[in-house]
Amino acid sequence: VNAMYRWSLFALLFVTCMEVSIQKKTKQGPQTLSRGWGDDITWVQTYDEALMTMTESKKPLMVIHHMEDCPHSQALKKAFAADKAVQELAQEDFVMLNLIHETSDPNLAPDGHYVPRILFVDPSMTVRAELVGKYSNHLFTYKPSDIPHLAKNMKKAKRLLHTEL
Repeated sequence: VNAMYRWSLFALLFVTCMEVSIQKKTKQGPQTLSRGWGDDITWVQTYDEALMTMTESKKPLMVIHHMEDCPHSQALKKAFAADKAVQELAQEDFVMLNLIHETSDPNLAPDGHYVPRILFVDPSMTVRAELVGKYSNHLFTYKPSDIPHLAKNMKKAKRLLHTEL
């Protein structure tokens, strides 16, 4: 009986250690929808989900096109994630979507397919092409130093929503 008790205890300990080992291997930080743009922001997964959430919530949609291996996207992501005001606006007032793949909607590339590119869509499904960055060759791009300009455009997108709907 004593040997059986010891064997059961050993088996239980072995199984527990294996489970902990498996959990540690799979706990390498889940790939979240934020992709580093702000973990406190509620992100939607797809453009279709974004459009549906936008019409239900009556909040404007902010779409960030970027690429993981683009240094300009990485720099903008870092500045965006570090700016408390932009993070708060994004969480409170917008449906947020960041994409590493293009959508089939040509309205989300009014002046071409480049990254980083940020566009706003209002709940009437209108792309707000007048809310642009500072560059004439890529109207919807922002650099890290343009975060204050992006915050202004976020506030404008919010204001437009309340005056027009």
